[in-house]
Amino acid sequence: MGIIKEFKEFAVKGNAIDLAVGVVIGAAFGKIVTSIVSDVLMPPIGLLMGGVNFTDIKWTMKDAIIDATGKILKPAVTLNVGNFLQAVVDFTIVAFSVFLLVKAINSMSKKKDEAPAAPTPQPAQEVLLTEIRDLLKNKN
Repeated sequence: MGIIKEFKEFAVKGNAIDLAVGVVIGAAFGKIVTSIVSDVLMPPIGLLMGGVNFTDIKWTMKDAIIDATGKILKPAVTLNVGNFLQAVVDFTIVAFSVFLLVKAINSMSKKKDEAPAAPTPQPAQEVLLTEIRDLLKNKN
């Protein structure tokens, strides 16, 4: 029963739950970025490049085998370069977004660290001695 108890303690610790939440949110964020890239960014870029759809960019290594009726017996063997380019753009946007997020968090934590500390109050003896000194200076 020791290992089950240890697993339960691990699973309900804050770190494991935080990690799980981060993974779920990261996956959802990845889907959003993929949609932005494939549905919003790449079509205009493809249009500027002469109407190219990046997902259609392929290098055919072996043509498909088709019979007389038009039925595909063996599909073509292709390298899907366009899909790779789209994944690179997705990654770049996600990496840049994470960079900006980390930079913002770091700048906020620096501001908290750099906040000036409240001046420490002087002991009562020093306050009295300062008042006496000032009074003696004023008499002369």
